[in-house]
Amino acid sequence: MTDAADQTRPARHAALTGSPPPASSLAPPEADAFYRESLRILAESGIPFLVAGTFAVSCYTGIRRPTKDIDVFCKAGDFPRILLHFKGRGFETEIEDERWIAKVRKGECFFDVIFSSATSVVTVTDLWLQEHHPAEIYGVEVQLTPPTELIWSKAMLQNRHRYDGADIAHLILRQSERIDWKRLLSHMEQYWEVLLMHVLNFRFIYPSERENVPRWLFDELLLRAREHADLPLPQTKVCRGRLFSPVDYQIDVSEWGFADVVGPATAGSGGR
Repeated sequence: MTDAADQTRPARHAALTGSPPPASSLAPPEADAFYRESLRILAESGIPFLVAGTFAVSCYTGIRRPTKDIDVFCKAGDFPRILLHFKGRGFETEIEDERWIAKVRKGECFFDVIFSSATSVVTVTDLWLQEHHPAEIYGVEVQLTPPTELIWSKAMLQNRHRYDGADIAHLILRQSERIDWKRLLSHMEQYWEVLLMHVLNFRFIYPSERENVPRWLFDELLLRAREHADLPLPQTKVCRGRLFSPVDYQIDVSEWGFADVVGPATAGSGGR
């Protein structure tokens, strides 16, 4: 019998191994040495961090692809500590956008320090750090971003230059047992339609593997869609496409009278 302590104990998973990305024009020849040194310094710093991006996807799925950097996730309170730690060791640092991202550089090599998203929808919290998904990358022991939060971090990336739907599909295919589906739904409660889109995308891509997504989640999302269809139309014209791509949906709020998701509707564009 499983006691209450076991039920609240953070999940621990078998360690994975990540391979260096294949050589490409995306990064200079010295990038591997930079990544190795950076991960070693991070691991020795004692500052909590998670490896995300292409390196995490590679560990979880086995897919190797070229990359220009490493994505490191941390809490907002820890990103200044990481920058100062590396600055004290001779690296260059910069804050690209105070809302969500900074960088650590050495020459042409760099890694991103990410603590939120441009629209502040996805924010790294203590919850991200509670599970244990260990991996060895360049011989350095690190923690990967949990698949649950890795999917959440990628779900809203949909613009003309980038769409991470394939990464999400591959994570569901290869690591469905590591995904906390209830927690994922909780993260995306306000954006359940986006989660439904990715679930349907997975079912279309892998019809023989559709049971990788729990039936209860699929039924719940479809029920929400049916119930939502019977609701009255909203009184304010809103374009939530700005959460996917502020640039691609700029015309909607600047010329077509839709309210921005982060501000009020423009004059005269309200209720109908």
